[in-house]
Amino acid sequence: QVQLVESGGGLVQAGGSLRLSCAASGRTVSSHAMGWFRQAPGKEREFVGALFSWSAGSTYYADSVKGRFTISRDNAKNTVYLQMNSLKPEDTAVYYCAARDPAIVGITTTPRSFNYWGQGTQVTVSS
Repeated sequence: QVQLVESGGGLVQAGGSLRLSCAASGRTVSSHAMGWFRQAPGKEREFVGALFSWSAGSTYYADSVKGRFTISRDNAKNTVYLQMNSLKPEDTAVYYCAARDPAIVGITTTPRSFNYWGQGTQVTVSS
């Protein structure tokens, strides 16, 4: 079982930056891939990016955020970060952190491939 707690959301102007944090707890956290998803009103939850290896720091991003968003981790704190730069109004959404069962390998980007979810944090980008 993995517990996830996100923080760091808020209101920012277009072009600004925010950093989200996802604190993970539970057994063998570092064996779980960690993903970030977002969901805007009336839309499906979509993949933003993921850390697929805590040790190697391997990451993968959706095309819509590539070059603007960066995922990093602090192994000692079991915390994953989502640094969001050059924010756009279309980035407005509730952002969720998720953990994937270690039995699933490779790059996966669907919400159903992730097993544990945080409560979400609102990010609003004003124009």
